[in-house]
Amino acid sequence: MIQQPETNQAALNATGVSLRNVLVATDFSETADRALEQALSLARTYGSKVFVVHVLPVDLMMAPELAEASRERMRQTARTEMKRAIGSGRFLNVSHEEIIEEGNLWPTLESVIQRHFIDLLVVGTHGKSLIEKLLIGSSAEEIFRHALIPVLTVGPGVWREPFYSLELKNILFATGFGVGAERQAAYAFSLAQEHRSRITLLHVQEDGDEEESTVHQLRELVPTGVEMHCLPLFRVAQGDPADEILRAAEDIQANLIVIGAKPRKSLAGHVPRSKAYRVVCGAPCPVLTIKS
Repeated sequence: MIQQPETNQAALNATGVSLRNVLVATDFSETADRALEQALSLARTYGSKVFVVHVLPVDLMMAPELAEASRERMRQTARTEMKRAIGSGRFLNVSHEEIIEEGNLWPTLESVIQRHFIDLLVVGTHGKSLIEKLLIGSSAEEIFRHALIPVLTVGPGVWREPFYSLELKNILFATGFGVGAERQAAYAFSLAQEHRSRITLLHVQEDGDEEESTVHQLRELVPTGVEMHCLPLFRVAQGDPADEILRAAEDIQANLIVIGAKPRKSLAGHVPRSKAYRVVCGAPCPVLTIKS
């Protein structure tokens, strides 16, 4: 079911979105390159500085003399790949800085985020199989489960090349009404307001709640004073949440999906087939996760 809200012509006071510094985590793969292109499109729109970081893993099981030789080869390879990633004129009109660090992935990224006052983290994900995810985990999910800042994830289903600057015609905000829903809604509406986007609010029911009551809850998430061009649609569905989110994204030809992510201090990136991970891997557009 889709409903429109009553007209509210007051203007939103402020966007609330600051994207001065954007961090892109790369492993130099094709997926990471797609994530970088999305970050550059966004940076041109917001005048952001882009930091490109590659984290070299630390192998504690290797003998010291072998470990140092191996790390030096990895450093050289990383420098070569970073030069390739930065080249080809793709950073036209974008201020940028390259960073190569060594250590465990999330603690190292967290340090970079704090050191450079990062506002948004952009990552690509390969969409690992269930077995691969259980054995080695998903780096992208580990990141968005831990990060306090929003994380933009570009999954394997994002085949459309981004425009030179960011264009968001349609935004899908999917919510379960949990902790942090108001913050997530505020961010989604801030983006919609700034880009004059059409925004759809979606809730997927699993227990057959009254649709009218659910739509009322969705209305409550709309910030006071949304402009006419940002007039939202409300959508209620029943079924598997991840499947319904992906179906809605296809229906409205979403350019961005905004969802919440529950924090997990243990097993982050190893929980099989979590809703957020399935959405990220199956989405036809980038997914912005905002931690609850």
